[in-house]
Amino acid sequence: MLPSSPPDIILFDGVCNLCNGFVQFVIRHDAAGRFRFAALQSEAGRALLAAHGVAPAALTADPDSVVLLNGGRLYSHSGAVLRIARGLGGIWRVAALAEVLPRAWRDAVYRFVARHRYRWFGRQESCWLPTPELKARFL
Repeated sequence: MLPSSPPDIILFDGVCNLCNGFVQFVIRHDAAGRFRFAALQSEAGRALLAAHGVAPAALTADPDSVVLLNGGRLYSHSGAVLRIARGLGGIWRVAALAEVLPRAWRDAVYRFVARHRYRWFGRQESCWLPTPELKARFL
């Protein structure tokens, strides 16, 4: 029997309302339970980033909103979001068609939204806590 591959891990800004909404969207549409989650600000999130050569201080001042750990590689910006959409399968795979656009354009849109996410969607004082039913999917 082949060993199962490690789950894909979505690291997200735990105090960002947009990011929390995105995580809840993924949970609702991830019927296979493919994704696990960790807030970028959490001990687990910081340890995963450090293990992949990202200094926690680089994200503390202005955390990226979503980072994906997939197959031992970190993906950020639009690449992370599009890989997550592809991983959800079904109709959400259509979003991955945006990969035909130049990455610089996709990432510019991503950075624009990320830069304004607190102003547009608000932020919480502390990281969102999963329900007991979802706790096993969070690191």
